[in-house]
Amino acid sequence: MEDKLLRVDMTNLSVVEEPFPDDWRYLGGRALSARILLEGQDPACDPLGAEALLVLAPGILSGSMAPTSGRISIGAKSPLTGRIKEANSGGQAGQHLMRLGYRALIVRGKPTDPDQRWVLEIGEEGVHLIEKSELKGMRNYPAAEALLQGKDKRASTVICGPAGEMGLTGATIALTDMDHRYPTRHAARGGLGAVMGSKGLKAITIDPGRAKFRRPAREQAFKTLFQTFAKEYRAGKQPLKNGTATVVPVANMLSTLPTRNRRAMQYDKHEGLDGAKILANYETRGGKQHGCMSGCIVQCSNIINDPDGHYITSALEFETLGMLGSNCDIGDLDVVARLDRLCDDLGLDTIETGGAIAVAMEAGALSFGDAGAMIELLDKEIEAATPLGQAVGNGVVATCEAYGAMNRVPAIGGQGIPAWEPRTLPVTAITYATSAMGADHTAGLVTRTKNPDAAQASQFAQVVNMVCDSSGFCQFQILRLEDLRQFYNAIFGVDWDGAEIYHHGFAALQDEWEFNRRAGFTLDDSDLPDWMREEKVPSNDAVYQATRDVLERVFTENYDDSALKIRASG
Repeated sequence: MEDKLLRVDMTNLSVVEEPFPDDWRYLGGRALSARILLEGQDPACDPLGAEALLVLAPGILSGSMAPTSGRISIGAKSPLTGRIKEANSGGQAGQHLMRLGYRALIVRGKPTDPDQRWVLEIGEEGVHLIEKSELKGMRNYPAAEALLQGKDKRASTVICGPAGEMGLTGATIALTDMDHRYPTRHAARGGLGAVMGSKGLKAITIDPGRAKFRRPAREQAFKTLFQTFAKEYRAGKQPLKNGTATVVPVANMLSTLPTRNRRAMQYDKHEGLDGAKILANYETRGGKQHGCMSGCIVQCSNIINDPDGHYITSALEFETLGMLGSNCDIGDLDVVARLDRLCDDLGLDTIETGGAIAVAMEAGALSFGDAGAMIELLDKEIEAATPLGQAVGNGVVATCEAYGAMNRVPAIGGQGIPAWEPRTLPVTAITYATSAMGADHTAGLVTRTKNPDAAQASQFAQVVNMVCDSSGFCQFQILRLEDLRQFYNAIFGVDWDGAEIYHHGFAALQDEWEFNRRAGFTLDDSDLPDWMREEKVPSNDAVYQATRDVLERVFTENYDDSALKIRASG
């Protein structure tokens, strides 16, 4: 099967297939998204305008037999930050698009009737745009059920929730997992749901039918590689096999568990948020660990039931427990699970939303620890577009503006700061300041390093995570750059050495930085806010200290062989 691009224009409602460009052969996922956005639109355009692109790009290993390799990058100019944004997600869509031969789906334009809603149906029989305006405003769970009704059990969906349809800049794009009924995998950060919503594209359904796995250039080498890797992974420590929720006690110990709008980074009720409780509850409530995509060997996702055994949510992760939990003074895991379910249903980023609610709490619009008010806000006020609902739905910076809290904005590069605290984690702080996407822990989280050169340590982490996000692999497999190099060589039939795979990743970072430069942003717009240099973390006295010359060195390629040992988790 020949590789293809799929272009959809929502203005004239056209669908066009074309050959995948030879110049992009080695690009996939995040790297491909960056190149398409840089070359295909004006970086200074309105992110919610007709010219703006929405890109869905599976990783280069998606659709293959490699384990846990089906992740997809969704990219656009962020309406939240004005910068380039890639949000990486699990679920089945990446696997399915690649098995059908689509290396990328590129959507542009806007429908002439803003009240129309369209569904793009992709399958072995062809691609069709179908008007389904009856789905307008439907939440993600009922929308997934309606979209998959009568479909083959292998089908998957990509959905724009109500928040995206409303143009809220904290909006996500939801993807269904391999259990089909759970639209709980999200391209979450940067407000990309608003870009999808602006195009009148309510959903994409993908039915791979009997499409075969993608074949690598070196089949036997590839087979040996993935079998060996999977065997070694299963025999190893598997630090995230029970999900990131179990990280809560460690994060609290390390002073990186945001508490009451980041006024502290240790939480006195953290035991109530410990993900170990999720595992303990399986015996009495049901639920289980499961994978979000076919071929997953990590099984980090959790299915969470209430005390009566009724499903609430899945994929409750550390970031959500930190931002909707301790950061808002909520110390009850069951409450956070309900809040997570509401965010999944509406299509809201739990990191951005938790940060925004905490700002509103400190401003007096809600009280810290008021779970009922938080539930009411998410269940009623977002869709009702109340002033509070609008502010929170548009994220941290918008909420600070609405409540006069601009002297202490917990955001970097326009994006709310994740749970991982940059004052406590100095290399991660450098990543937040220099990443093209602002405060995004998936761009290169470093909790500890032996590298005395903090700029190089950040660059290493950013390159490795770029290559991982471009490959389709899940970061939770903790791949080294050397592992990724071997998989790239086997899938493409090349013989890249360490310097070449590193340069491949660094060049993709340069594409993202160049997009932002053309959009009018400089390093001054991306550095951490001044209050983080002045306000100490109470439990460890840490402040942000990176100097301008350290930040600038991240933008000059600085490879050495030690980078091959760096793992995708940072």
